[in-house]
Amino acid sequence: MNSLFALLDITAWKPVVTALLLPPVPFLLMMLVGARLILPRRGLGWSVVLLGAVLVWLSGCVGAAQWLSQTLLQPPAALSAARVQALRAPSNPSTAIVVLGGGLEPLAPEYGTGNLAYASLERLRYGVWLGRQTGLPVAFSGGVGWAQPDAMPEARIAATIAAGEFGRPLKWVEDQSRDTRENADRTVALLRPAGIRHIVLVTHGWHMPRALRAFRNAAGPDIRIEPAPMGLARGTELPVLNWMPSSKGLTDVRHIVREWLGRVAGA
Repeated sequence: MNSLFALLDITAWKPVVTALLLPPVPFLLMMLVGARLILPRRGLGWSVVLLGAVLVWLSGCVGAAQWLSQTLLQPPAALSAARVQALRAPSNPSTAIVVLGGGLEPLAPEYGTGNLAYASLERLRYGVWLGRQTGLPVAFSGGVGWAQPDAMPEARIAATIAAGEFGRPLKWVEDQSRDTRENADRTVALLRPAGIRHIVLVTHGWHMPRALRAFRNAAGPDIRIEPAPMGLARGTELPVLNWMPSSKGLTDVRHIVREWLGRVAGA
């Protein structure tokens, strides 16, 4: 997909094209098409409108997100307490934790500088926690993204937060990548000369399948990639609320569909 955008010289439009493909935009367009069909073909028109409305509703539900995740992505399970214990540094001198960026705010007025987006903060927190539990060094990979070419690199913001707020400086900072494939290529190139032969990869569960594929392709047979997904908590204790639209439901559905599209497109 990236090569196609580059071939057409429209890489700057990648975020726009992606946004148009994500729920609820296609379903809203479906409803508009259905409304246009009501006059010439009343039954068909109303059927399309109602189908679009149902899909808009479902695209905002946590329950739909959970079903899509298990059906389309099948993310790996979180690291167990026993596995975290086994990763302790003395027995793993060639192991490193790699945290993948998940977006940034170019300027957070309350801080007077850039800040990590919520997804990035969650990943960084877990990566730092994992590093503290195991004693393993932590790397962060994240540049500026296709939509924010003039922003401060995400990894540099993460390094400041890790040292100043979490009290655990990063060992490596990869700040040039713009997407998951570049995360993998550049991070592996950074860690291989340092003698790293085992990467514990931290990102959200919905992002892990694509990230895992990219890192394994970049690492080859000499570096082992182990998934350490986070953000795997289930829905609310009241099941019916999982089928009520919410901002979390919409966000999760969009993330999952985006990852599935990326997998289909080979991104």
